[in-house]
Amino acid sequence: MTPIAIGRPLPPLTAETTQGSFDSAALRGKPFVLYFYPKDNTPGCTTEAQDFRDRHAQFLALDCQIFGISRDTLKSHQGFADKQCLPFPLIADSDEALCALFGVMKQKNMYGKQVRGIERSTFLVDRQGVLVQEWRGVRVPGHADEVLQAAQNLAA
Repeated sequence: MTPIAIGRPLPPLTAETTQGSFDSAALRGKPFVLYFYPKDNTPGCTTEAQDFRDRHAQFLALDCQIFGISRDTLKSHQGFADKQCLPFPLIADSDEALCALFGVMKQKNMYGKQVRGIERSTFLVDRQGVLVQEWRGVRVPGHADEVLQAAQNLAA
């Protein structure tokens, strides 16, 4: 599969989520956000999920859907979503297919050891299914606001 690029339509994407199946073709006509995060129930990932949760109504007012993605299982995702009262679906990418397509797997340094993991990244897709903006190497503070502003600009 060809890697994604800004200004190009996404290929058809399907995956299982905490709220049923994700199918990018079914989202045609609606913008959506895909945010990749390293792991459920970790400090930065929890804060990021809470930030998107707290702005969820504002995204919905723009008819913009939010989807969180990590390599965790659906069971882990469901526990995380329940604990954090997340109103949006979490996609389980256990086989790393979406991670590979979006190029978010990186070598990272954790506690002095090199590990392979998800680089926190977010992607905004327009109503026609075209990738219009991406954020890589995301720092959590202020990020959800920045994505919301980009979604608002897209709607204007």
